[in-house]
This record gives sequence, structure tokens and C-alpha cells, in this order.
Amino acid sequence: MALLACGPDAVLAGAAAAALDGFMLPLGVRPSPTEILLPPGRKRVAPSGTLRRSRFLDSADVHPSRTPRRTRLARSLVDAASWARTDDEARAVVAAGVQQRLVRGVDLLEVVERLGGIRRRRLLVATMDDVILGSHAVGELDAIRLCRRYGLPLPDRQARRTDGDGRARWLDIYFDAYGLVVEVDGLWHMDVEAWWADLRRLNDHTIAGEALLRFPAFALREQPERVAGVMARALAARGWAGSCRLLLS
Repeated sequence: MALLACGPDAVLAGAAAAALDGFMLPLGVRPSPTEILLPPGRKRVAPSGTLRRSRFLDSADVHPSRTPRRTRLARSLVDAASWARTDDEARAVVAAGVQQRLVRGVDLLEVVERLGGIRRRRLLVATMDDVILGSHAVGELDAIRLCRRYGLPLPDRQARRTDGDGRARWLDIYFDAYGLVVEVDGLWHMDVEAWWADLRRLNDHTIAGEALLRFPAFALREQPERVAGVMARALAARGWAGSCRLLLS
């Protein structure tokens, strides 16, 4: 095993370490090579995987008893996000850790602050701030960022509602003051039961006198001006007196 070959001061890190503690990579995030951390100055060669070095490998970052020896989950997720191939994958990793109820956003933020100048620090801090406020999916985080960018009002995030069948559910994005619901779809589906569930949700919102907008997650990233324009028109139709910075006809 690569970890054993690197000596007793080596620790498993990143996504591989997080997986041993129950973390599941979000859909669309590609598995990364096995990551191993060593203190600075240790001359070791890993037979496989990627060898990295860190001066932060004390009890705050390394679990004292779990085997194989590895970083604590919050540290594992922060490292995995920092080492991710793209910004979207980095944001997906930290959001998924909270969504899967494995860590809290504040735990991740504490690790980032302790490590200091890590790669993507700014992006991770901004993402964790949104996660702490209640947005647990990358599509929802994109929606919040879009609202800020185009001067739209900030919504009430992850609002709890009871559907027509009496079940508790959470709305992705909810503008309470304007009775507007925005849902972000990660993937299209053709499953009949899921399709019927979507229609029931639409009916619930209509009965409650609310408007519902739905966007695929990719549109928020690739066509933000168009999405912002649709949201702005819907808000204006329901009483918002502001103006979007870029409103398409």
C-alpha cells in the first residue's frame, strides 16, 4: 500500500481519506488519485498516488485513532476541494460534505482559516459562507451568486414547507416577499414518478398563489444573463421595484 511505503509519518488525505469516513463524491466530480501527505523535509517516494507536503499535520488535522492513518474529515474535504481539477468541482465537494450531514460549514471554514494560503482560498471561503447560510447544492450557490451579480434581491434560502401530502420539504430558492419560488435542477429525468412529483409540487405552488421558476444548473453558469432576466421579470411582475443590471428582452 502506498501509505505504508511512505513511512509512519505519512497520512492519507483528500477525497480518498474523506471516502473512508463516509463521504460520497457528488455527481459529476471525477475521482482523483490517492493523495498522501507528509511533513516538510521527509524524503519519501510514493509507489502510487500523489505525494504532497504540509506543515499542518498535528492533532487538529490528523485523526488520532482511525486506520489507515488519515486526516480528519473537515481537513480531508478542504484539501480535496483545494486540489480539485476545476472550481465547480471544488465547490461541489465542500457543498456535498455539508449536504451529506458529515460536517458543518463552520468546521470547513475553521480549517481554511487555519491553513492560510491554500489554493482557491477565496473561492472556498465564499462557498462556505453560502453553505453556512443554508445553500447546500452547487446550483443553489450559483443562484445566490447570480442574484448578487445582477442586483436582484437576495432570497430566503432553503425555506421549509409542507407539501400537499403533508410532507416536509425544502425549497431551493424562495423570495418570500414576492411569492416566487426558484428551483435548480441538477439533471434532467424521464422517470415517471419523479415527473409526477414535479407536477404535484407545481400544483402546490399554484394553489398557494406562488409563482415557480425552474432552471437547469448549467444555465446559471453558462447563461447567467438570461436567467437573471427571467428572474427579474418574474420579481417585477410580483411587485419588486428594483432594476436588474442586465435585463434581456
